[in-house]
Amino acid sequence: MFRRGSEDREIEILLVHPGGPFFTNKDAGSWTMPKGEAAPGEDLLARARIEFEEEIGIAPDAAAHWIAVGSVKQKGGKTVHAWAFEGDLPKDFQLRSNLFRLEWPPLSGRITMFPEVDRAAFFPIEEALDKINPAQRSLVARLLAIVTTANPAA
Repeated sequence: MFRRGSEDREIEILLVHPGGPFFTNKDAGSWTMPKGEAAPGEDLLARARIEFEEEIGIAPDAAAHWIAVGSVKQKGGKTVHAWAFEGDLPKDFQLRSNLFRLEWPPLSGRITMFPEVDRAAFFPIEEALDKINPAQRSLVARLLAIVTTANPAA
């Protein structure tokens, strides 16, 4: 999701911060676009819509125009296929992410539930490029190129 800032109309990108103990004290380079894994043969855009809702807690606007941004391969080998749409979070937005189970602390035998995402925020492009996983930086650049080409006033 992206929006245009209220005063200068600068593009801002919605990023999410992974939940769980491994990312608690990590910031720069840890945020991502909302994402998830698709089953073999699954429609990737349909999966993107589902993942957005699961990670953010709100359904994207059914009338939203989704823009194919492209794909990147992350350091761990996972391929991220990205789409974006213009929109904003509701004024009363409260993050409601799916939960995952993890034995924590390791080897403790205790299973703890953690949110997949613990924060979501819009960032201006320069800050988004600092915050986002380095493998996804090119997606931000591609989105910006698409949006500014389609609407030069952005």
